[in-house]
Amino acid sequence: MRIDLHTHSLLSDGKVLPVELARRAEVMGHAALAITDHADPSNLEKLVPQILRASEEVNRNMNIRLVPGVELTHLPPSGIGKMARLARKLGAALVVVHGESPVEPVPPGTNEAAIDCGEVDLLAHPGFLSAQLAERAERGEVYLELTSRKGHSLTNGWIARVAGGKGDRLLVNTDAHDPEDLLTQEEARKVALGAGLEEREAERVVGENPRAFLKRLGY
Repeated sequence: MRIDLHTHSLLSDGKVLPVELARRAEVMGHAALAITDHADPSNLEKLVPQILRASEEVNRNMNIRLVPGVELTHLPPSGIGKMARLARKLGAALVVVHGESPVEPVPPGTNEAAIDCGEVDLLAHPGFLSAQLAERAERGEVYLELTSRKGHSLTNGWIARVAGGKGDRLLVNTDAHDPEDLLTQEEARKVALGAGLEEREAERVVGENPRAFLKRLGY
């Protein structure tokens, strides 16, 4: 069953409420979904409790598991570790950092700060990540994202390449802002194959890896 660990609700710039997005994903056959709305110092302390309340409601009453998270977005690299620790303190189960996508003006050094701070679970659409940083992400158990999101997906092949083509710590996520952005399991597998992974590795990236990731988060 499909697991998507990077989506957005209208609590940031998505189109629907968290519970509605969870329900639509459930109908599509998702086993789990993470709501990771955009966060910075202006909204983090309000946002995390809102997502937690939605997650508690879904997890009590629906079959899909809703994981409460945040995506730290466009922060100065020096502030990433502090904000990630605060997100954890507030109750976020998943901390994502908006990586150095080639289509947005993310501050240089963001990828490095996210990988090295020891508080980040997932580096989203990290652009032209260096091989050295990919190795440090592997050692630090920071997952890297292959995405179906327009623009951000331009460097999927590069990410698969610097990850060694093995897919050990890769995930396929949608960065969904609209329910229509969600993928089936087969569509997610095609994203992995399109990034240049072999069939076996693509299956791992959309199957084994997200299950292991969820287990680490306690879901």
